[in-house]
Amino acid sequence: MTTVRPGTARRLAATAVAAAALLLTACASAPPPAATFQGDKPASLLWVGNSFFYYNNSMHGHVGALLNAAGVRGVRQTSATISGSGLDWHDMAAHLKPGSGMARYSFNANNEVVFNKIERRFDMVLMMDCSQCPIHPTLQQSFHDTAKAHAATVRAAGAEPVLFLSWAYQDAPQMTDQLAAAYRQAGAANAMRVVPAGPAFAASIAKRPDLNLYAPDKRHPSLAGTYLGAAVVMASLFKTSPVGNPYTAGLPADVAAHLQTVAWETVQAFKP
Repeated sequence: MTTVRPGTARRLAATAVAAAALLLTACASAPPPAATFQGDKPASLLWVGNSFFYYNNSMHGHVGALLNAAGVRGVRQTSATISGSGLDWHDMAAHLKPGSGMARYSFNANNEVVFNKIERRFDMVLMMDCSQCPIHPTLQQSFHDTAKAHAATVRAAGAEPVLFLSWAYQDAPQMTDQLAAAYRQAGAANAMRVVPAGPAFAASIAKRPDLNLYAPDKRHPSLAGTYLGAAVVMASLFKTSPVGNPYTAGLPADVAAHLQTVAWETVQAFKP
């Protein structure tokens, strides 16, 4: 049995009190967390993902065209994508670093460099993992860990983190429900909205199996698939119906109308 002398006990107690006081002082002097975007329609949106986003001249470009056609103008979008990447490939803090890097400068209509003075880099960050990472037996835990870490980083930068629920492979339709479950779980665990692109793909295929949403590799989107994803983002994040939108990305009018309706109906029915 160890005996603590009275003088030693007093010194230990005094040390503990001093440590507690230092901790309270540090907490009191710590800067308050950055204000987080709370609006319904972001004025700026950062896309973080992979080739599923950048196929067909980038999904964010089609979102911008849909918004412009609907009279929603002035939305600033940036796409940060890495071919074949998962979320854990992205250094989110670097994307959002203030004072340099992302969105520090841009080009105006005359192709002149403009240096931006932006209080908050982005209102919202839309994130997508690799096409099978959320349900892969080895990578699924990394998906959840990275979603949690990135959500905290995005919120610390004053933006809202959002998850993009991707689609099943053309020859593996069972992935739709599996991916939806994984993204719903991550969204609920981290209080993030989920954009239901995958369920919209499944809904379109059920209604019009003749309409191909895939590139020849059966994974990446065809132009119709990219357009559908863009319409889902528009409906989910900008609270604006794509139904009747005159921008068709060059698709036949009946195809665009079908995809617009599927996107809107899917977003209205989706329960995160």
